[in-house]
Amino acid sequence: MQKDPYFNLSLEDWLFRRKDPQKPLLLLYRNEPCVVIGRNQNPWKEVNLQLARSKDIPVIRRRSGGGTVYHDLGNTNYSVHVPRSAFDRNDTSKIVIQAVRSLGVDADVNDRNDVCAGVRLIKFLFSTFQVQLTKSLNTLGDLLHTTKETMVTKGVASVRSPVQNLRHFDPSITHELFVEATITAFREHFSISEEACCVEEVDCSQITEIYHGMDELKSWDWLFGQTPEFTYTVSHLFDWGEVKAEIKSKHGFVTGCNLEGQGVDQNIKEHLETKMIGLKYGDLGKPEDSILRAVDGIYSIQAQGIWSWLQSETSI
Repeated sequence: MQKDPYFNLSLEDWLFRRKDPQKPLLLLYRNEPCVVIGRNQNPWKEVNLQLARSKDIPVIRRRSGGGTVYHDLGNTNYSVHVPRSAFDRNDTSKIVIQAVRSLGVDADVNDRNDVCAGVRLIKFLFSTFQVQLTKSLNTLGDLLHTTKETMVTKGVASVRSPVQNLRHFDPSITHELFVEATITAFREHFSISEEACCVEEVDCSQITEIYHGMDELKSWDWLFGQTPEFTYTVSHLFDWGEVKAEIKSKHGFVTGCNLEGQGVDQNIKEHLETKMIGLKYGDLGKPEDSILRAVDGIYSIQAQGIWSWLQSETSI
């Protein structure tokens, strides 16, 4: 099975849109390390983007809603596609419960419809499941930890929940065992006997929609340009005084900036506030010479200092 997250997420979406809606379908896949955010989420709020970049871990915005999750080869993800008239979250949860129980782990559903083992989530999110099988929980916590408490966003916030490694309950559980158990549970639940098939990228080489979808998922316009409106308020103490900035952004672009602080030259303040508007949030670039030439001497240094600070606070 292909482990490229861009391919798997695009295939999942293509199947959702193009398959026969009257036939139940089960898709299981694993991804190389990545962070997947929901359709209406804010990547700057949800993900430690600098850590993800330093570890060369891509951040991907999926086309469906929900919260932020970490994927790697220790996670088994699956989607259950059923006719709209037959959809019932409790029913689809029963599939993973039956599969996990058949492996000797006592699983159940909590009041949020999360599939749990004990008090910890195995992980259930809409019709896409994530089952943790490896020891990557520290990486998961680090990547999904941010310190942007002063960022107020209109996007959907993730619900933080403790997750558990299935091998904590039984070290012999493998991806392959879980896949077989899930296929068996799916067949029994929907009373079908179809054989499972393995999908490789080469099998879909003629399906241009999948590859167009992959390109879209990789684009700045999709990952950052779909970000709902948010406001980020930060402050910094310079040698010459404290500065507070209120930065507004929508669809990945700066829509407003207000600087306050004693000792900030008015020309510098106005230049910076004006020049910020329309720039990509997270990619402000170098300050233009016109800003640095606004006034001479110490205020030129002041402009450079404030701009560098704003770059740092908004960086990807």
